Amino acid sequence: MQLLRKLFTGLKLRINESKSAIDLAQRRKILGYSFWVATGQVVKRRVSKKAIKAMQDRVREITKRNRGRSIGQVVAELRSYLAGWKEYCRLADTPKIFRELDEWIRHPLRALHLKRRKRGPTIYRELRARGMSDCLAAQAAAAGRCWWHISTTAVSPALPNTYFDQLQLPRLAG
Repeated sequence: MQLLRKLFTGLKLRINESKSAIDLAQRRKILGYSFWVATGQVVKRRVSKKAIKAMQDRVREITKRNRGRSIGQVVAELRSYLAGWKEYCRLADTPKIFRELDEWIRHPLRALHLKRRKRGPTIYRELRARGMSDCLAAQAAAAGRCWWHISTTAVSPALPNTYFDQLQLPRLAG
């Protein structure tokens, strides 16, 4: 560090002491990436946990159920944000994380879709129109205002991934 300080002062640059360190790559985060050692002692990149949490916080903000916007408007805002995030994180070597994030992003969208229907009979009618069985649609409608809970299990067949593909929601994986 002393050598770097001397070199950078000669170039009239300042070192941010709180962010700078000489350490193993596995212990540092650089520009939203962290590193891990794979088999064969190969160092690979992954998106840091802090960057993933920031992305999830932003998606939560966009998909809030009380903002009074249509599904199309929410997906348009998500499309803009996720396209940039995906492009920035494209160098990561962890495709499983991106698949899990895709699943996680569709969850609040399903809950938002259910909240728009508000009441049990409307939820039932909508789910039946989307091809869900009578029994499952009735169970989901009976749960009424437990949008988050029923969006994880009951609604996935009625709002499959292809539905979100038609809305042009970008996938992070692939």
